[in-house]
Amino acid sequence: MRALISGVAGFIGSHLADLLLSQACDVLGVDNFITGDQRNIAHLHANPRFRLIHHDVINPLSLDGPIDHIYHLASPSSPVAYTTHRIATLRVNSQGTCNLLDLAVQKNSRFLVASTAEVYGDPKITPQREDYCGHVNPVGLNSVYEESKRFAEACAMAYQRQHAADTRIVRIFNTYGPRMSINDGRVLTNFVCQTLRNEPLTILGDGTQTRCFCYVSDMVAGMVKAMESDFHEPINLGNPEDVTIVQLARDILKLVPESQSKLSFAPAPAYDPQVRKPDISRAKQILAWSPKVPRTQGLAKVVDYYRDQIRK
Repeated sequence: MRALISGVAGFIGSHLADLLLSQACDVLGVDNFITGDQRNIAHLHANPRFRLIHHDVINPLSLDGPIDHIYHLASPSSPVAYTTHRIATLRVNSQGTCNLLDLAVQKNSRFLVASTAEVYGDPKITPQREDYCGHVNPVGLNSVYEESKRFAEACAMAYQRQHAADTRIVRIFNTYGPRMSINDGRVLTNFVCQTLRNEPLTILGDGTQTRCFCYVSDMVAGMVKAMESDFHEPINLGNPEDVTIVQLARDILKLVPESQSKLSFAPAPAYDPQVRKPDISRAKQILAWSPKVPRTQGLAKVVDYYRDQIRK
């Protein structure tokens, strides 16, 4: 088996490469390192089954030999990243998606696009099911990410319907684990690093907004199961166990009892969704997948990882 992963040096991409390599799969990793981190894949370079290609997929990619699976994960994905790289985000999820779909048609490869829960916008129903079309602002501050991911999904379905491309779509909800960028601006990363640095934990709004967090090993296992399925429409992947932002902060503080950090409240941004919770009935039924790692166990691993990072 030979798989291509775009965005291989990203947080999820590097964990996906680990999983595929552990299954004796050859991995072609593609990244332009706009937001990817060489340290995430440094341990892979000695593996003879791994090959890194420094390339931006907004340009066509020509490769020799067969490719069985294409995982398209390339895209800035945190608010800090996609608001810094607005045009690159639009391009990688539009032209980049089309280029890799063209490669999939050429190579007769299975193709999976990593979409996002952000396609639901600020949802008016909860939990969010795949047949919910969302409540989105096409010109809002997050639109470069939300709308380009919606376009990427449309591309996958168009290629499947017009060219019989063997496509899959997964909508990724909040995922966490080691190798998240320390400066990505995500709430969980912020809280862990603030706790370890004895800084106030900054809560935007009153903290009653809820999020769900899926540990990265569960997420990549779900992605592989989706690739192995024959289902072409979107599938939510995430942990449906929700938690308020205030409770998340308190859970993290408990894991670092020596921390002097306290909770601090600031105004919430206008675009901050109040709820984000996946309905994973489709994933359970079609993929026989559901998350396994408890939040307390996953958070402990993240705290240990960032403790080492901050010391360095």
